[in-house]
Amino acid sequence: MYDFAYHKPTSVADAVKILSADPDARPISGGQTLLPALKHRLNKPTSVVDLSGIAELKGIKRNGDTLVIGALAKHVEVSNSPEVKAAIPALAMMAGTIGDTQVRNRGTIGGSVANNDPAADYPSAVLGLGATVVTDKRRIAADDFFQGMFTTALEPGELLVAIEFPIPEKAGYAKMRNPASRYVMAGVFVAKTTSGVRVVVNGAGPGVFRQAEMEKALSASWSEAAVAGIKQSADGLNGDIHGSAEYRAHLVTVMAKRAVAAAG
Repeated sequence: MYDFAYHKPTSVADAVKILSADPDARPISGGQTLLPALKHRLNKPTSVVDLSGIAELKGIKRNGDTLVIGALAKHVEVSNSPEVKAAIPALAMMAGTIGDTQVRNRGTIGGSVANNDPAADYPSAVLGLGATVVTDKRRIAADDFFQGMFTTALEPGELLVAIEFPIPEKAGYAKMRNPASRYVMAGVFVAKTTSGVRVVVNGAGPGVFRQAEMEKALSASWSEAAVAGIKQSADGLNGDIHGSAEYRAHLVTVMAKRAVAAAG
């Protein structure tokens, strides 16, 4: 690792002040992304800002038809939360399948969403449910937040505070995991909400994206059969030693059927 300063603020205001003053400072929550990058010398921050002591970034609560999850909520907390299980069971299930036990006990929803790894789970739920990302400065709609591989609408010094999930009529998630890394090779999140049907693909491409043809089909008929005959184009999808773009395209249809079945 490189040398860096260490800060542990106790408020969002103090954290933002440090991050805004130093463009090379990096926030850290569970450390599941930043620490490996530091170990491999892929990132060289001048300082690391530990967010773990900020109480206002924690907690899970329901406000009417909205589920609010603090940025520091760990995967295991989302998975075990009675509020999440009651409001959005698919989200609780998703959290319980992320990585392994060690990752789930350290990783946070805010860190995952802010990092926007193409193979991460949470971005598909955020986009699939039409959630709102709340920062210290503003509120960002999910459709505007994710902007490609490891890229989001967050500005330098801006801190993700919480995510507001509209509670859907039904939702489901299914994924094919790489057996070694546990990252998603292709996954699909489906949701039926008051504003319509959403189908979001993760893992298969350079970032999460909506599958418009499947959305249209499920809007007409919510069933596995509605998406079974829809083929995802392989153009622009990821291809590597673990699976070709064509294989991932095939998986999208398979996972879409399983996600609809899981949603009921």
